[in-house]
Amino acid sequence: MKIHHLRNATFVIESGTKHILIDPMLCEKGTLPPFARFRHKSRKNPLVSLPENAPEILRKVTHCLITHSQKFGVKALQHTDHLDAEGEAFLQKNNIPVITREQDVSYLKKHGLTVEVGLTYWQSVNFLGGAITAVPALHGHSWIHNLMANGAGFYLQLPDEPTIYISGDTVYTNDVERALTEYMPDIAVMASGSASLDISDPILMPLEELVTFVQTAPKIVIANHLEALNHCPTSRLQLKQTLEKKNLLSNVFIPDDGETLIFDKDNVARIVA
Repeated sequence: MKIHHLRNATFVIESGTKHILIDPMLCEKGTLPPFARFRHKSRKNPLVSLPENAPEILRKVTHCLITHSQKFGVKALQHTDHLDAEGEAFLQKNNIPVITREQDVSYLKKHGLTVEVGLTYWQSVNFLGGAITAVPALHGHSWIHNLMANGAGFYLQLPDEPTIYISGDTVYTNDVERALTEYMPDIAVMASGSASLDISDPILMPLEELVTFVQTAPKIVIANHLEALNHCPTSRLQLKQTLEKKNLLSNVFIPDDGETLIFDKDNVARIVA
């Protein structure tokens, strides 16, 4: 298995002939508005361009998982850091089958996407010869999550591959802990940017919850959702230093944009540029 990290929460899982795209934000640097203007420096998003190898990786995509996309069915409220206009166009042009949570199916179909499966939380369904399960993702502490596009994480069991839990955009909850402790994934992908808006509490795990996630994860953790959006203050270096101080870095990978993690037959991972 290979995991190609592109940018933010966008990556591709390569398993044999299958290439599974997660949460496509494919727009050019600086073409989206700031997601916070006062609490964090007001800069247009994304803060960085896609890596040079992105077109080559995207050409091979066969399926797409979307953790969350909409709130109240309003296009203006779509979470473009997980599905932007360029991502939509890519999926439409290539007729890529999409898997998402049941609550988002009609919205995505309305906007021209080919939705193959709508998932119900905690119910496993067949997927590419294995299985996929949706895990609830709570997009924020306090009342702010009621205004966010609460979505799903995904637990994937692919034939002859490491099992993977993708947290999606979530704070640390009993559901996240359940996924880590009951499913015991070989790989846990952790949304790590600690995002917050101009109001209310964080909408992604703050540093102390990232530490808890790593402590709870049974094996490998891959940190993403970093250094691409103006409302995500946690940096790769900050996360690395925090985990180093707690002796938690040995099984954590924090890939740069464009890097690939390769897993051998014993599920030992290495990063290649």
